[in-house]
Amino acid sequence: MSNIIQLLPDHVANQIAAGEVVQRPASVIKELLENSIDARASRIQVVIKDAGKTLIQVVDDGMGMSLTDARMSFERHATSKIKLADDLFSLKTKGFRGEALASIAAIAHVELRTRTENDEVGTCLKVEGSQVTSQDACVTPKGTSISVKNLFYNIPARRNFLKSDNVETRHIIDEFQRVALAHPDISFSMIHNGNELFQLPVTNFRQRITNILGGKTNEKLVPVEEDTEIVKISGFVGKPEFAKKSRGEQFFFVNNRFIKSPYLNHAVTASFEGLLKEKSYPGYFLYLEVDPKSIDINIHPTKTEIKFDDEHALYAILKSTIKHSLGQFNVAPVLDFERDSELDTPYDYKNKQADVPQVEVDRNFNPFQNESSRASQFSGGTNFRKEKPAEWESLYSGMQSETDTDVDLRQIEFESEEVTGNLFGAKEEQAEKSTFQVQKKYIVSTLKSGILVIDQHRAHTRVLYEELLKNITVSSAVSQQLLFPLRLQFNAHEVEMLKEIKDSLEQTGFIFSAINKDEVEISGIPTLISESEVEILLEQLLADFEKDVPDNGFSQTDLLAKSLANSMAVRSGTLLNSAEQQHILNRLFACKEPALSPFNKTVFTTLTVDELDKKFA
Repeated sequence: MSNIIQLLPDHVANQIAAGEVVQRPASVIKELLENSIDARASRIQVVIKDAGKTLIQVVDDGMGMSLTDARMSFERHATSKIKLADDLFSLKTKGFRGEALASIAAIAHVELRTRTENDEVGTCLKVEGSQVTSQDACVTPKGTSISVKNLFYNIPARRNFLKSDNVETRHIIDEFQRVALAHPDISFSMIHNGNELFQLPVTNFRQRITNILGGKTNEKLVPVEEDTEIVKISGFVGKPEFAKKSRGEQFFFVNNRFIKSPYLNHAVTASFEGLLKEKSYPGYFLYLEVDPKSIDINIHPTKTEIKFDDEHALYAILKSTIKHSLGQFNVAPVLDFERDSELDTPYDYKNKQADVPQVEVDRNFNPFQNESSRASQFSGGTNFRKEKPAEWESLYSGMQSETDTDVDLRQIEFESEEVTGNLFGAKEEQAEKSTFQVQKKYIVSTLKSGILVIDQHRAHTRVLYEELLKNITVSSAVSQQLLFPLRLQFNAHEVEMLKEIKDSLEQTGFIFSAINKDEVEISGIPTLISESEVEILLEQLLADFEKDVPDNGFSQTDLLAKSLANSMAVRSGTLLNSAEQQHILNRLFACKEPALSPFNKTVFTTLTVDELDKKFA
């Protein structure tokens, strides 16, 4: 029998490794940025074209590399970060496994330009599919510039799995923001298709957060600070009133590395107990410094998951620290048993004797004397009897008019107090009710064969979903103009998503008068929603888009209609009158798919007379 086990060629092994390291253009951005930071760069520029599919370029002013180091950097498992296996347990750098450049070069055309401070000329390397095609001396500034072109050019199947440019750009911005938030001491900039998206100068943590997420973010932040033997915590949490429907603005950094930790996220959420609305999530930007020996960051290919030695202690410290900060800055109520200095005795009165009050007593007072004699004694013999004014009735003469007695009260018309408006604008009839509501959740109606039970929220969602789809496709929506335009604050990432769906939103009735870098101005809204619901509705819409990430026009329209319908529909727990119940019932059975909600949930069920009879058998 012939031997069947063999070693893989290097280029095949590199492509397999690339499957773990490089999943999409954002993965390349992350790896190259981490290398630039490890090279002690003070200024990093990112240039991308076509969402990174055509070009990804990262330029830094770091240490640079010599000719030998430049060649070695593209070899598998070549790294300057570790030398021994024990070094893995005391890492202070970001990229350390030596797979990034080798993996990237296996699936793209890479051009490297680098120069150290002591060299007069730099090195220019061109690598295609793990093969070095040219090596020349070149004139280049101190530092390193890496250009990655035609990503996945030799793996068409992987390239076909990439999403649309808008979706891939969104992932790139996410990775860029995570690295930039962790390093405010480094200047970052980003250019996409010739347009500058970010220009972040060197600053502190708070200002870096504000520069990325918008100027209004500053007033939403509450400082968090704690230093213990186990962990040093710093950063900010968002005020409860600014909590959002999505988890977008939640960042954990451990030793300046972005991580995802559901366990620590639960600690933050628990510290906001009783302060948040239902299904709202607080924003936070928390920086944790721990001993590198107490964590393992090599448990996941993307290095976004970390294993801690003592998670329980970290959970308790984080929760109590955030609670203390919320109470310290009067965001949450606290119990303070310390002495209030304002209630202390002033210093000047400390040794001063108290003044004895002077009390004057009428020794001659006799309650059994008549009023006149008492008044004479108290006033020194002078009688101060109060005289009644003569002819006091004359004071009110002329105020009574003849009309006072001639008014017929039956002719007076009073403003009606009857409430005529309701949710659907229909007047409730006084006829016998054909529907009724159970637990403010279900609408019950009678049928010839039994009873019909409808979920009011799902039914109204189905009605609005089909109406919105029709408005978007046929462009027949009606808008209500606002007297004063709404100005809503969003971060750069959310503004980009709003630009993607702006045309579809306008078909539903929204009118955008301006979309700026971190602010959106709305001058018209659909007739089905109120002005106070606009911000909540858009936040939920953006959260749904970020979660589902539609990659084509039909999916985008469908998701938009689903999200808007779900947000605008009447909720369970809403009391409906008979006209509103009947309206939902009639509109539901006029839909194309009345039995299922847009999310494929059952809308109604029937209970036949035979089934009822069996209950009483």
